[in-house]
Amino acid sequence: MPVAHLPRALVALLVTSLVVAGCAGGGSPQGSDGTADGGVRLADVEAVADPRNLTGPSSAVVADAAVHPVEEAPQAVLPATVTDVQGTTVTVEDTSRILALDIYGSTSRIVYELGLGDQVIGRDTSSSFAEIADKPLVTTNGHELTGEAILELAPTVIITDTSLGPWDVVLQMRDAGIPVVVVDAHRSVDGAGELIRQVAAALGVREQGEQLAQRTQDAITAKVAQIAQVAPAADADRLRIAFLYVRGQAGVYYLFGKGSGADSLIDAVGGIDVATEIGWEGMKPLTDEGLVKAAPDVVLVMTHGLESVGGVDGLLERLPAVANTPAGENRRIVDMDDTEVLAFGPQTADVLDALAVALYAPTTARSS
Repeated sequence: MPVAHLPRALVALLVTSLVVAGCAGGGSPQGSDGTADGGVRLADVEAVADPRNLTGPSSAVVADAAVHPVEEAPQAVLPATVTDVQGTTVTVEDTSRILALDIYGSTSRIVYELGLGDQVIGRDTSSSFAEIADKPLVTTNGHELTGEAILELAPTVIITDTSLGPWDVVLQMRDAGIPVVVVDAHRSVDGAGELIRQVAAALGVREQGEQLAQRTQDAITAKVAQIAQVAPAADADRLRIAFLYVRGQAGVYYLFGKGSGADSLIDAVGGIDVATEIGWEGMKPLTDEGLVKAAPDVVLVMTHGLESVGGVDGLLERLPAVANTPAGENRRIVDMDDTEVLAFGPQTADVLDALAVALYAPTTARSS
């Protein structure tokens, strides 16, 4: 799923795998109050002394999945003219009908957190948080953009990146006269604020964007500091973590490494990204040799990916190399919702918090 600046051919391969696997976006279990069912905060639990001694799987569940806008229905300053990440100058004159689309679910969440949720008219598969869930889908067969579905909604502006395809559909929207602003497809803990600013600028709410970016960055900084208090300080004692992207029905197994976004996430939760350690760049098909050499204490996966291989038992059976690592031997598999774990948007601090609970106090996390 979410990855940093992937080659288009690799993006196409991953999207195909999602289609074959029938991957549908799904949020964490939600209560009627908008909070995640079962999620607890790091501040409310006691971390173990040595997380390397833990055994058994756990699920990372955010404690509060609700949208918290920085302002309700802010007044946009229009027209808004921006130069997007592709160097295209775009003028947005009307934000009454917004589509924010990407494979991560990040941009739509940002629009809602900016206070413009009532102006969103549709969603992609990865946008499944409670506040947007009743909007019509414009992606089909997993994560394929559908030009007809988009045009039927008559958007006045589209915010997207290069993670969704076919790209011809995006060009078709421009040809139809719809302003399309392309934001950065790179996702990382440090990049959340800049992504927010790009979306806000395109929608004429720069002031609210700065507020949201600052709120997000402050929350991340505080959360990373909090996690550092419970994570082992010495490198020799830190959890060695591997992020695996798995889609069982499609037979797709990738190890995420340096520059993939997973490295940023693992570092922020106080772990060691073993893929980066062995020189694994970006994301590549998993090899038994590479994984065994990496020797992770914990394997981090997306929830639907784990389901696609039949849970922890299925993962160990399908990938014997995992079983031959400390993580496999101890069944230390941590899963998190596909639409949250690598989104790196306004909810980043909450994602880090949930992962920290699953890594350092898993008896209080939802059981896998």
